[in-house]
Amino acid sequence: MIEQAIGRLLILAPAALAAFLLSLILIVALRPWLVRRALARPNARSSHRVPTPQGGGIAVVIATFTVAWAAIALWPSVAQNHSALLLTVTAAAALLTAVGAIDDMRPMPEAPRLLLQFIAVGAVIATLPGDLRAMPQLPWTIERVCLFFGMVWLVNLVNFMDGIDWMTVAEVVPIASALTLLGLCGTIGLLPALFASALLGAMAGFAPFNKPVARLFLGDAGSLPIGLLLGWLLLALAGAGHLAAALILPLYYLADTTVTLARRIMRREPFWQAHRTHFYQRATDNGFTVPGIVMRVLAVNLALAALALISVTAHNPLVSLAALAGGGAIVAWLLATFARRRR
Repeated sequence: MIEQAIGRLLILAPAALAAFLLSLILIVALRPWLVRRALARPNARSSHRVPTPQGGGIAVVIATFTVAWAAIALWPSVAQNHSALLLTVTAAAALLTAVGAIDDMRPMPEAPRLLLQFIAVGAVIATLPGDLRAMPQLPWTIERVCLFFGMVWLVNLVNFMDGIDWMTVAEVVPIASALTLLGLCGTIGLLPALFASALLGAMAGFAPFNKPVARLFLGDAGSLPIGLLLGWLLLALAGAGHLAAALILPLYYLADTTVTLARRIMRREPFWQAHRTHFYQRATDNGFTVPGIVMRVLAVNLALAALALISVTAHNPLVSLAALAGGGAIVAWLLATFARRRR
């Protein structure tokens, strides 16, 4: 076990470092072009006040996949028996990056944008190993349908939640770190662990440019494929028999977006239209500063990561349920905090 962990560490740690450096280099190279072509101008729904370039996620996605593929070229056994899935995930992420980049420069109609998301997610779900069961209590076909719509929702909710500086960093870094640790322990396969470590490094390279007040936004070119990649990684965790941990890790994003959507539907609001009524957006209107919001989100996500790790290591269904309930309580506290006006 220790030898396996050391062997994986010698692959995952350099991957994270290489992705960090490559992400930095690509952002510096791309930013002047993004300033000219993909400038996000403030509007009624914006949380920023000055025009800011978006599309920095292009560098994050390129760095993540370039480093992961380079590592696979050096250690081909990492992708053994998963070449079709690897190619599909890469192609699907490239498609969503292109869709997002176009949308960053010139907004796309909602229908073709959603259709292309369905194609990307459907391809990944169709290529999953037949014996991967995240919810074995359900019939195989029903489970696959649930996974399809769940991943489409995750792709969109990462996009919805990327509305203030450092928000996606505060979400992705704890999740990717936890998945990398689980990869070191052998809980998930080396291939998803490799992508988690590369994503961790690439997001860390993006973070200095996005810290409040941001000089660069992730954009749809980053949030859409990152949502897809997170969905695949969490599926790998759920397929390893740890569904509770796979739900705990993204629980804050899941709760904020799902509760907000339900509230808008009950109020008969046009829920399909862009808005700024997510809890983290309401917090800015209630007197919270952007750094104060993202630091709270980061603290909650670190707590969720710890609960997910406890759930995995305990090997006890009752402990997993308790961890999930504890995570729900922490997230509920954060949502309630954001919903109250600060004195």
